[in-house]
Amino acid sequence: MVRRYSFPDGHWDWPVKLTHHHAVRAGELIFTGGQVDLDAQGNVRNIGDLPTQCANAMAYMATLLQDLDVDFDDMVRLVVYYVGDAADESRLMNQLAQIIGAKAQPVISMINMPELCYPDMLIEIEGVAMRGADGTCIPHQCLRLDDMPPVPPAFSHVVRAGNMVFTGEVSALTPQGTVANPADVSAQTAQTMERLGRALAAVGADFEDVVKLNTFYKDDLLGSDWDRSARLRAEYFADPGPAATGIPVPRFAQDGLTVKIAATAICSTNTKRFSWPEGHWTWTAPLPYKHGNLCDNIIHIGGQVALDSGANVVHPGDMVAQTRVAMDNLSRVLAGFGATLDNIVKVTTFYQGNASAEALHENLLIRSGSYSAPGPATTGIPVPALIYKDMVIEIEAIAILDNATRSRVTAQTGVG
Repeated sequence: MVRRYSFPDGHWDWPVKLTHHHAVRAGELIFTGGQVDLDAQGNVRNIGDLPTQCANAMAYMATLLQDLDVDFDDMVRLVVYYVGDAADESRLMNQLAQIIGAKAQPVISMINMPELCYPDMLIEIEGVAMRGADGTCIPHQCLRLDDMPPVPPAFSHVVRAGNMVFTGEVSALTPQGTVANPADVSAQTAQTMERLGRALAAVGADFEDVVKLNTFYKDDLLGSDWDRSARLRAEYFADPGPAATGIPVPRFAQDGLTVKIAATAICSTNTKRFSWPEGHWTWTAPLPYKHGNLCDNIIHIGGQVALDSGANVVHPGDMVAQTRVAMDNLSRVLAGFGATLDNIVKVTTFYQGNASAEALHENLLIRSGSYSAPGPATTGIPVPALIYKDMVIEIEAIAILDNATRSRVTAQTGVG
């Protein structure tokens, strides 16, 4: 499989030298890293102006897509991290709808954060697009569901393109934009998971097809709500289940909202293969999730952290040491599929920190140095805390096997 990387001349850059590229295309899948309003020297532009930063981030994204022979009409997912409130969220969604146009109708997730990785940065946007490896358009089944939260007509609640299924954020927001069961974690989690099941069913998928689950949940940042909501979500999955990442946030834009969930599923006749290396870390609660899964030639890896097999934090509070442990854990999960870090096409990192170059670069340089150039597309998001005290970094990834590696794995395991 031919893999292509994009880092156009004049594109924004980090103020440090990295292996990462801004977008990667592998076959029919195209992933962009988080696009922001920086200049080629890594300086934030348009300070205090969220709409202009949004427009410029999307202009950068359009350049990446064009460089890889696709465009906004091929988009299947947008994930938007922004600094703002509910009014900002609504305005951003309408602005993004105008930018991408009416044809693609991708899903969208909007996650408001206290701050982003550089001071005065207000938005970071990543995307997924799909087009046939031969250049033909892949038909999209794009659905808006009556019981789901409102989104502009340019967006969908669930999209199916070929075997791939993407949901936007699913929450306890009503179709009128109010919050059902305000501040009730248990009720909102149950409602959200039921809605997720209906969204999957609408395009011919179910929970067994889910390969990746991403959850943002409101927490006091001391971990008190994680166990309860995690157990409730887990009830919907058989063991072995999908890869998963769960990130606590201090609040959502809508008062009373406690959880947002998005899923990726693959409807394939090929049997999934799972990776849980011997002695690998685990959670404090019994959960059905696996650290990685392989379906067709796509590997999804849940957030990797610096825990041990007893769920104890390794190197408490030490960003450098924990980053190395998390990257080593990522490598071990990949090895279970005959893959390496260089098979990764997209990586997302959540790290404890604030809007500071120093906080980002402390882990970014280690992560970037783990890949051979050209490296994967990347998104890095600072958070006030992670689920366990003194755990300071969590790294998730998507990898794609080339045909030779996939054939070798199939021959060794009998699993396609």
